Amino acid sequence: MDPHLVASWDPYIDDPGRVPDMAAAISDLALLLDAPVFAMTSKPPPKHVYHVAVRNPPEDRQLTDEEWGRVAQEMMHAAGIARHGQERACRWVAIRHADDHIHIVATRAREDGRQPNLRQDIVRMHAAARNFEVEFGLRRLVDGDHTARKWPRTGEMEKAVRRGLGEPVRETLQRTVREAAAAAASEEEFFARLTAAGVRVNRRVAPDGNVTGYSVALPGDRDQGQQPVFFSGARLAPDLSLPRVRERWAIAVSAPTVAPAQMWQEAERRVRAAAEHLGAGGLHEGAGDVAALGDLIVVAAVASPHLVRGQLRDAAFEYERASRAPGDRRLEGQARSLYRESTYLVSRSAAVAGRADTVAALGFLVALATAVEAAQRWHQAQQHRAQAEASGRAGRLLREAVEVTAGARAAREYRAGRRPAAGRPSRAGRAVAVSGERPMAGVVQEALPGHARLILADQAWPALRTRLAAVAEAGEDPAAVLAVVAARRELGSADSVAEVLTWRLYGWSRERGAPTSATGKSPSPTSTGGTSRTSGPRKTGAPGPRRPPGDEQRKGPRRAR
Repeated sequence: MDPHLVASWDPYIDDPGRVPDMAAAISDLALLLDAPVFAMTSKPPPKHVYHVAVRNPPEDRQLTDEEWGRVAQEMMHAAGIARHGQERACRWVAIRHADDHIHIVATRAREDGRQPNLRQDIVRMHAAARNFEVEFGLRRLVDGDHTARKWPRTGEMEKAVRRGLGEPVRETLQRTVREAAAAAASEEEFFARLTAAGVRVNRRVAPDGNVTGYSVALPGDRDQGQQPVFFSGARLAPDLSLPRVRERWAIAVSAPTVAPAQMWQEAERRVRAAAEHLGAGGLHEGAGDVAALGDLIVVAAVASPHLVRGQLRDAAFEYERASRAPGDRRLEGQARSLYRESTYLVSRSAAVAGRADTVAALGFLVALATAVEAAQRWHQAQQHRAQAEASGRAGRLLREAVEVTAGARAAREYRAGRRPAAGRPSRAGRAVAVSGERPMAGVVQEALPGHARLILADQAWPALRTRLAAVAEAGEDPAAVLAVVAARRELGSADSVAEVLTWRLYGWSRERGAPTSATGKSPSPTSTGGTSRTSGPRKTGAPGPRRPPGDEQRKGPRRAR
């Protein structure tokens, strides 16, 4: 980290991070900030320090120091700490601790001896943030509908770094509780699943003996007093409080008993039927439908084959906001019942069968992507912008999983097919002998002459070229393999044919046991398009690097501005 000053009430203040004696500079700066408090003739406020952190999600572009300085000035103006043009307002400084956030510290005492009016300061700062999202081309957020997830605090993230954890404890608990709630069919099963997951559970029991709430803690997570740090369900997410968790099994549903081999097909049939009924019963019923779909994606991610588990886990993460629609929800919808039946079916059948076969899950993944698209359209019709965007991101990840699975299926069927005659040189041998862009461009022109020009001009072409080179290095004929995976599913609705083919070749290579790339790295398609005609709105700002397919490492925490 490189902490340094990006703005302050006085443009001539020395930056403590840019002087030799930082400790002395920080002490002097603190005295300057507190001077108006010491000079007050009236009783100073008991808590005179005003602190706010402003953060960007990691998918947004990196702002410059000058841009962060403007943000700090506007936030102080909006909060009422230092309005534009006021010469005797509160003193404040903005420190940039990392690329994605700043901390603003101010004294709640004006230089003229009065105290600032901070009424509705948070609301006004949120409004200022929305303006900057438009001006700077950042991902646009929506606040005020009480559906946003509970993000880890700065101290929680720093604690995770000190302990060497991959994510803050709040994130781990939130995912664990959500998986238990989605799969459980009763309150007893819910708490049993939490205990089995290794989570410490504390039930809040009323004098009449009824359980009115719960809290969870991760073993080993303790505060300064060496006491376990418990989080209530409501502190993890709005829909994880005990009353909201109980709604999931308020209306009993039953799933048929089927053979494990038929589990994915039976779940697919129900998901396709549910997508046709999603939101048909009105606003409140639609809210219940999208919530049940969210639980299904969570359980499907847990039970999914290893090859696509990374995409499904990320899809569940992205869809979470879409599963919470503003306002009330009704739980009697036909789509909700079908989604709940599919959830129980996948959860229980997968537990019996173990990790399911990737190829068998293809139809279910296609149906799940279709269901998410239906949820996105419903949110768009209700003008739920944040939820519609979350559905779009989840849908793109599910479509990636579909393409990976399609490639694996093509490889399995090709493996059982006719091999080249013995002693007959294959084109693979010639492809391996030559490296570079031209041979792979020729492979595309040979295998897909109708798509070659579009593919070679696509931003995802370098990733596809790397994937084809890996196929050739494995001793396969890259032109034949490309033709086979291209014929597996139609390409006409793809926004990026190169990206679609890259994911299919990844699935092919994983199924064949071949190296996943020529360099040993996972693919990183960079096309800004999705994989279907109905893909949702893209994130604004410069996109970050794509996570490699199948990578199970969770994303880092993201904070709303």
